[in-house]
Amino acid sequence: MTGSQTPQAASVAASTPEAPDATTTPDAPSWRNRIGQGLQQLLALGTLIALVAFFSLASPNFFTVSNLTSILLATAVIGILAVGTTFVIITGGIDLSIGTGMTLCSVITGLLLTQMGLPLVVGVLGGIAFGAFMGLVNGFNVTVLGLPPFIATLAMMMIAEGLALVLSGVRPIYLSGVPGFQQIALGQLIPQIPNAVLILFALALVLGVVLTKTVLGRMTYAIGSNEEATRLSGINTRRWLLAIYALAGACTGLAGVVMASRLSSAQPQLGMGYELQAIAAVIIGGTSLLGGRGTIQGTLIGALIMSVLINGLRIMAVQSEWQTVVVGVVVLIAVFADNLRKRRAEGGGRS
Repeated sequence: MTGSQTPQAASVAASTPEAPDATTTPDAPSWRNRIGQGLQQLLALGTLIALVAFFSLASPNFFTVSNLTSILLATAVIGILAVGTTFVIITGGIDLSIGTGMTLCSVITGLLLTQMGLPLVVGVLGGIAFGAFMGLVNGFNVTVLGLPPFIATLAMMMIAEGLALVLSGVRPIYLSGVPGFQQIALGQLIPQIPNAVLILFALALVLGVVLTKTVLGRMTYAIGSNEEATRLSGINTRRWLLAIYALAGACTGLAGVVMASRLSSAQPQLGMGYELQAIAAVIIGGTSLLGGRGTIQGTLIGALIMSVLINGLRIMAVQSEWQTVVVGVVVLIAVFADNLRKRRAEGGGRS
């Protein structure tokens, strides 16, 4: 169901006594949107290749095995956060709590494994489950309490930041003594490729299928295109939004586990700013902040662009303050391009 549905069509759909089943639910974006998404992904891929070429020429230390591995490791955390929040942004929402939420989930995982002495699998699943619970709370605040997503997730961001400091006692929780925990991120099932990277690509593959081939994915696009028309057609949009926010929260929990494994510790003061990098990756990858448009593969390319850009600036000894400025400019350009595409699409639709 698209945003161009007329009020008359919506009222007819609303009069249907039964909610539509999976065969009549709104499908993924139309062919015109798919073409636009494909072009956006090609542009993002071209940008990624250009950045790699530029930094490789600018510094001999960039295109090395060790540095490329560092880029992939950095991409793993940002990418896991980004692929989860892609669903939220496609619905027209936002999740500002994923950065500090990741930190809180890593602290929860650390406490379960060290102070409570739970088995590795239980501790890891506990951290992921706590992330899903946080996402569920965000969804409840948005759908039931009616809070704007920006305000609801901003509040959760502050709560998660404070709880991470309180629960950890403002001290790192070291996990080097937990057998097998470090192997989650730094082990190598495939030589030269850290497990964290495999986790990212496996997650992206699964969620890409979910977004394009399942009812949850179709509902994600439908809500982002026109939530009111989707609701009037008999679909329980509240329930689907709860599921979407919970899914994003589970990805936040997984990112917290991977980050703690990579550092062999849960750092309670780490995480602020990761939400901006993840959201920037989603936008650069072609997902519209206005909702109704986006892909997982585009987000993955966007995450790689962010990691390459930040790593390249560091290799060139650019000060961290200017790195933040550059990232901000990139986000502005991406949002401007998204708005420009939206205006052109609306103009084409009217003509």
